[in-house]
Amino acid sequence: MKRFDTRIIFGLLLILGGSLALAQTMGFLENVTSYFWGAVFVIAGLAFLFVLFGDSNNWWAAFPCFTLLALGTLILLPESLEDIGGGIFLGGIALSFWYVYFTDRDGRWWAIIPGGVLTALSLLVFGSTYFEEYSGAIVLGGIGLTFFVLYLTNPSERWWALIPFGVLSTIATITVVAEKVGEFQTAGVFFLGLAITFLLVALLAKMTWAYWPAAILAVMGIFGLASLLDFANYVWAIALILAGVFILFRYFTSRG
Repeated sequence: MKRFDTRIIFGLLLILGGSLALAQTMGFLENVTSYFWGAVFVIAGLAFLFVLFGDSNNWWAAFPCFTLLALGTLILLPESLEDIGGGIFLGGIALSFWYVYFTDRDGRWWAIIPGGVLTALSLLVFGSTYFEEYSGAIVLGGIGLTFFVLYLTNPSERWWALIPFGVLSTIATITVVAEKVGEFQTAGVFFLGLAITFLLVALLAKMTWAYWPAAILAVMGIFGLASLLDFANYVWAIALILAGVFILFRYFTSRG
């Protein structure tokens, strides 16, 4: 029996697409080409879905599968939902990477990073539609959370992921509080966020050296936030005097 040639399907689809485009151009149909190509991309995505689930070694098919499904969905969206179309498309690509990771957590841990970044960008599109003022916090916090998930996959070897997690989460916090407090207080929040980051490295990763930057940054952060209070100027003045006295004390005692 002669094997069915897939070129027949492609040929028929092209003829159908061209005929519909011609009918729309002549005014017989409206927006039919969008529905046609949307359906084509969805069908193509489903075909790759069949390939994906047909063999565990075909994990690569996740990329065209979810991307084409998301693209088809994007095209078929009604006008009232066009604002979130970009989020759906980015989310579809992100889903590809998450599938790749969860089907082999040890061998394909690298997929967490692009998957998390694309997820954050997808949430940015959704969030900016309804929570525009928090869009920066959403994307930075989402990317930061990606690194925390990466740390959880292997805490002993990927402890370093705590640092970008803490830094990005701190910056995400700053995007929210920056307009509500002054520049000096914002710097205080930044230093405190970094202090917490190194404290996590010290406590979770058992890196004792991290206590030192955590302590120094915490002091700087506390001084920054202290400026919110009326006695902040007194605190700074007393701190400078004590620092000067300590330096002079060390100088004279070392000579003796």
